[in-house]
Amino acid sequence: MLTWLSQFHPVVQALLAGLFTWGLTALGAAVVFLRRTPSQKLLDAMLGFAAGVMIAASYWSLLAPSIAYAETSALPVWLPPALGFLLGAGFLRLADHYMPHLNLGAPDDEAEGVRTTWRRTTLLIVAMALHNIPEGLAIGVAFGAVQAGLDLPTGATLASAAALALGIGIQNFPEGIAVSMPLRREGVGRGTSFWYGQLSAVVEPVAAVLGAAAVTLFAPLLSYALAFAAGAMIFVVVEELIPAAHQDGHSDIATMGVIVGFTVMMILDVALG
Repeated sequence: MLTWLSQFHPVVQALLAGLFTWGLTALGAAVVFLRRTPSQKLLDAMLGFAAGVMIAASYWSLLAPSIAYAETSALPVWLPPALGFLLGAGFLRLADHYMPHLNLGAPDDEAEGVRTTWRRTTLLIVAMALHNIPEGLAIGVAFGAVQAGLDLPTGATLASAAALALGIGIQNFPEGIAVSMPLRREGVGRGTSFWYGQLSAVVEPVAAVLGAAAVTLFAPLLSYALAFAAGAMIFVVVEELIPAAHQDGHSDIATMGVIVGFTVMMILDVALG
């Protein structure tokens, strides 16, 4: 698989990886067509799992390579990763503040961002799209980093980039369910619920291509870009995923989901990367 993937330009690799993660979101959204719907306890465990995957990916696939690349610059080693991490979280905070959206499980009167007349469905889709942008960027930056740092043994590798895409894809499956199932429970048709569920991840291939193109064209930004993606992902975990997984009273199983997700992503990255 990696041999086949290595023949493509990093931007194309990022596009393929983004399409893969989008596809797994669609697969999760397709659960809405099943007769029996997953229990809320299972959904909360899966959201916790997604949070654990993102936390582990933020370090092993993004921050660790960011630090490795920073060691080759004249700046203090801690500066590019720290600055990039803060900028990534700050970017998501600004988007969260101004873009109208509604987090999973929140009532209509808790919509965030500027006031709008958008329907609840649209607000939910925007919330998940905001969530998926840093995931797509992380994938793109990881694949772009491979070409930019082939001479750095402690930097990113094609295997680690593929592991990141695989981990994000796995955690996108429950995210697809988390969008489509609440819509179905609110009376939206199965087909429409599936459509909106998969639509929430359409930004991932686009963000992946932009991330890969940016770091291949502007190699000095690599350390900052990797940390930027990590900061944005951690913001999403703390702001949205963990609160959503705990709001229905299943905090213990949601927490164990985080632990399992973290472990799975750690194993993928260490074993493959």
